[in-house]
Amino acid sequence: MNYQETLSFLYAQLPVFESQGAHAYKPGLERCEAMDELLGHPHRRYRTIHVAGTNGKGSTCHLLASILQSAGYRVGLFTSPHLVDFSERIRVDGEEIDHTYVVEWVKRWASSNDPSDDTSSLMRFQPSFFELATMLAFCYFADREVDVAVIEVGLGGRLDSTNIIHPVLSIITNISFDHTQFLGNTLPQIAAEKAGIMKPGVPCVIGECDDERVRFTFEQNAQLRQVSELDFACDRPQIPWVRHHTFFNIYETADDGTLQCPLCGDCQPRNANTVITAVHQLRRLGFTITPEALEQGFRRVVELTHLRGRWETLQTNADGTIRVLCDTGHNPGCFSYLGPQLHALHDAGHPLQIVFGMVSDKDISTVLRMLPPSNAEGAAVNYYWCNAPTPRALPAAQLAEQAASVGLHGQTYSSIDEALDAALLQPGIVFIGGSNYVVCEAMRRF
Repeated sequence: MNYQETLSFLYAQLPVFESQGAHAYKPGLERCEAMDELLGHPHRRYRTIHVAGTNGKGSTCHLLASILQSAGYRVGLFTSPHLVDFSERIRVDGEEIDHTYVVEWVKRWASSNDPSDDTSSLMRFQPSFFELATMLAFCYFADREVDVAVIEVGLGGRLDSTNIIHPVLSIITNISFDHTQFLGNTLPQIAAEKAGIMKPGVPCVIGECDDERVRFTFEQNAQLRQVSELDFACDRPQIPWVRHHTFFNIYETADDGTLQCPLCGDCQPRNANTVITAVHQLRRLGFTITPEALEQGFRRVVELTHLRGRWETLQTNADGTIRVLCDTGHNPGCFSYLGPQLHALHDAGHPLQIVFGMVSDKDISTVLRMLPPSNAEGAAVNYYWCNAPTPRALPAAQLAEQAASVGLHGQTYSSIDEALDAALLQPGIVFIGGSNYVVCEAMRRF
């Protein structure tokens, strides 16, 4: 099999949450623990940092990886989902996993020439796609002899397949409502699931926590799980001053000088505060991270790790102003930042052409209420409703119907390309969002 045939084999053989949703979700650690034992516990051959949370996990993971790379460490990075190609999920020093390695690893561990003798095949454990991807990442990092790997939780924490690791540092970025069918219907319930990544003797950084019930949940879990230190980053703000530019943020920090970062969404200062607090913990744990490495890690995060889709400009006008923007935010927590940013663009006089699609298991009505209405005074706001390219997508017609009930009006399109073609005929800024899948298709084009 070649690389594409290997991925097709895995997609066909394994339940994939991104396309199948709840049917493909397999909580619990038993399968990964069994596979890990068969593989010889590859994740024990390097240090790990474990990152959970509702939003901001990807930005936090990539910033940490960039800083550690800048400090001279060989760094593995495991994130999900991918936008364009599966290999984006698994990187070493920013470079995607070798396609040949994927093919050979699957041939060795996930397929068998003799169906009657599958004792050495991981498929006998009936893993999900994400579980198998997790084990592939752990093996790749071991074989590439990384010094440290930054591991993003897939969903939740306590029962996530990545939770077999014993990290040197745990990080929980924030808590808001998402995946409530799996994690619970209250913020404390969701927090308890995320707190499942806490480990005995391991410090844990909490990024954002403005709910006393959530704070109590974290404190209770930290005590029960014998965490060595619970560090609330929000209690000691590291960034007292932020200047927003069109294509980057400048942070004046309390102890670490001036930092410039190309991740310029309104949520990013809070992610940066979490990361700086985590870096302080890593220094206490013996990592050598100089001020120069911290500055370079922030400034070169996109270059070093190839992070995409965070309030990213995909196209500019001839005068350097923004023409096309995208963001992968897809839940109310994300749009509590993205909504005001879109309102601000409109209030500044920019006509908005918003290409939008969502999957059906998100809190769609809450997200829609955060978007600028079509009848807003001033510049035009037009919507182009489209189908996210996944079986979980909410059909564009149903999305348009829900949107109209809250004052968002536009046309429906059967494909993202058609929606983009129509949007690009109009003046102003084109924003693409609502789902990773919508942004992914736009990236293929741009």
